[in-house]
Amino acid sequence: MIVAGFGFRSGVTLAALQDALARAGGSGEVTHLATLAAKAKGLAPLAEVLGLPVVALSDAALTGQATLTRSDRVQAMFGTGSVAEAAALAAAGQGARLRGPRAVSADGTATAAIAEGLG
Repeated sequence: MIVAGFGFRSGVTLAALQDALARAGGSGEVTHLATLAAKAKGLAPLAEVLGLPVVALSDAALTGQATLTRSDRVQAMFGTGSVAEAAALAAAGQGARLRGPRAVSADGTATAAIAEGLG
């Protein structure tokens, strides 16, 4: 399983999500998209274009995930350093690893990270 995890601001555009995914090294091999359950609706346009399922995660699923980048604000809100990285790891399952740190869209409204699961 190869998961693209996302963090984004409300009102994010499809173009910004696509840009973040491209900057993270997303390609045709991604099998799932993931984000917080409260934001899953915002990821639906990208999922539709790519024909991929969205994994909607609870806040608790992100807590404690070890990430490569760290935002103090995200740490205080979710107990992890990056929503995108933590979402990718949580959705990819136990033993998953990040391919690299999160990438930010050119307009700054979306972040994406890729994780590989064992299964």
